[in-house]
Amino acid sequence: MSNSEIAEAPAPDDELHGPASPQELAWSKSDPDAEALYFNWQKWALDKQRPPAGDWTTWLLLGGRGAGKTRAGAEWVRSLAARRIGPIALVGETMTEAVSIMVRGESGILGVHPDEQRPVLKGHTLIWPNGVEAMVMSASDPDRFRGPQFAAAWCDEIAKWPRAEEAWDMLQFGLRLGDRPQQLATTTPRPTRLLKRLLADRNTEVRHIRTDENKAHLAPMFLDAVVGRYRGTVLGRQELDGELIEDLPDALWQRAMFHPPADPAVERIVVAVDPPVTGHASSDACGIIVAGRQGEGAVVLEDATLAGVLPLIWARRAVAAFHAHQADAIVVEVNQGGDLVTAVIAQVDADVPVRPVRANRGKWLRAEPVAALYGRGLIRHVAGLSALEDEMCSFGRDGRSEGHSPDRVDALVWAISELLLNGDGPRVRGL
Repeated sequence: MSNSEIAEAPAPDDELHGPASPQELAWSKSDPDAEALYFNWQKWALDKQRPPAGDWTTWLLLGGRGAGKTRAGAEWVRSLAARRIGPIALVGETMTEAVSIMVRGESGILGVHPDEQRPVLKGHTLIWPNGVEAMVMSASDPDRFRGPQFAAAWCDEIAKWPRAEEAWDMLQFGLRLGDRPQQLATTTPRPTRLLKRLLADRNTEVRHIRTDENKAHLAPMFLDAVVGRYRGTVLGRQELDGELIEDLPDALWQRAMFHPPADPAVERIVVAVDPPVTGHASSDACGIIVAGRQGEGAVVLEDATLAGVLPLIWARRAVAAFHAHQADAIVVEVNQGGDLVTAVIAQVDADVPVRPVRANRGKWLRAEPVAALYGRGLIRHVAGLSALEDEMCSFGRDGRSEGHSPDRVDALVWAISELLLNGDGPRVRGL
């Protein structure tokens, strides 16, 4: 069978999951035919995974988990290299993620090339047989963008970048080679400043792709257990449908409240711990938040939260944060564990000052005075607290965040309350 015949071969239907995937079609053929089909991206790519037509600068591909964003990015880079467009910037949240997902991942750049076209990774540089090069970079270190020049860039999971606007802006200065420099940004959306900026840019072409649009290439168990569970929820709309979800109208916190500190210097520092009731893989997370007082306000310095761990593990993390930040005390809620909670911290380091606190009001009522401080602009956040901020903005009157225990929020409330509301902090009007 010729390659053209393979390209035109109809895909059989699958009653449960739609047309057969290219992998399934490839497995049904002989080796040469299978390889030709598997690497024929134009045959089986979804329209939303193809570069938009027109004169755009940024292609913004917003998609759910497993929607095929990584494959679309890798194939776009492959097409650039085939046309000798380079050098190319490959930017991930961290260097580790850039290499493990964008380059070496199952849908990454190395995996979408036939053997004779596959580039070689030397250090942090990909080199194609035709001489085109791509530089693997980390968005966590924007200063690394000074100097290099590029003709194109693929930026992955930009909504997770800790210093997103700074990294993006520095990249733009280097994107200046060729007649028409272009960049692809792939991400599961979050309402970050950078993402909102790109959506408002007239030079951005936006495409949305839902997880279930790529179901032919996903495990049935994932579709049933994950997609089925979260479909229709706010979290599902963001993580599966690729929608940009703004703040809840009645939320205590809005994203506009989160600002970086003008001065990193802080006074008294505490590590606040909201321990789970039990300690195993399915337990609630152990919220661990570090914050320091700064004048009349405070700065949230770190989110060291851990999920599904034994008490001794979270105690070690809390003590490590205490020493790393040279904190004054560990504030720990003891409603669930009583003396055992303080005892497990003492097992790790008996010299660490521990201040037990006990909740006598509901989560929402405890959080209101802290949210009021945010409303007055008294609380600042260092970069990289997106998981905490997401939980804060989805915290509801039922005391849950997207149906889950708000462990990060609980620890944050204890930290800020200890620093500012326990007798020596600013008074909150009306409370």
